[in-house]
Amino acid sequence: MPGLRPLAQADDPAGMRIEVTGEQFWWRVAYHPADGDGPVLSANEIRLPVGERIEFLLKSTDVIHSFWIPSLGGKMDMIPGRVNRLSLLATKTGTYRGPCAEYCGTSHALMAFTATVMEPEAFRDWLAAKSAPSPGVGSPGRDLFLGNGCGACHRVAGTEANGAVGPDLSHVGSRATVGAGILPNDDEALRSFIAHPHLIKPGSKMPPFGMLPEQDIAGIAAWLKGLE
Repeated sequence: MPGLRPLAQADDPAGMRIEVTGEQFWWRVAYHPADGDGPVLSANEIRLPVGERIEFLLKSTDVIHSFWIPSLGGKMDMIPGRVNRLSLLATKTGTYRGPCAEYCGTSHALMAFTATVMEPEAFRDWLAAKSAPSPGVGSPGRDLFLGNGCGACHRVAGTEANGAVGPDLSHVGSRATVGAGILPNDDEALRSFIAHPHLIKPGSKMPPFGMLPEQDIAGIAAWLKGLE
């Protein structure tokens, strides 16, 4: 029709796609490499190669969340029942903070993630390492984790734990934070979150395990910390 400009065509990256799903109150992350291998599962952190355009597939399982890495680009809502696409090109290495930018419930302010921009070769090495089970998966503490039912909600590659309700914990020991940006990832924080998640993150769907003996909680926490 005369007088109308054609619709702009969005870039269609041929490379990595990263699927991020907002949940109350954490981030489910799945890397879909261009070669079709994967997905590589993670949670509450994102890694990006510098200088390469990445397409994000943004979803929600419950309410409206909003994905935003202020240092890298604008925000975009994550809406139940649909997939929104966001294309980002990081031009500088570094670690950046990303919040949920849409009120999503009790712990909205306690829902964040880190975005680490890496050199492309380092990123590919990292992704290859995370596509395999952690070397620490056979360490003491695994039986406590499995025996107390944690695998019903969490997946840990290399074990029978294959739950999908909560975050994938296959390499949780290598992440910077516990509870989606709330606490530093150390033994004390892991023990606290296992015992009293509802006190640290109100509205969390994870049940408290404070009824377990302290040595069992410590054993599970130490095992998780070893999953790097």
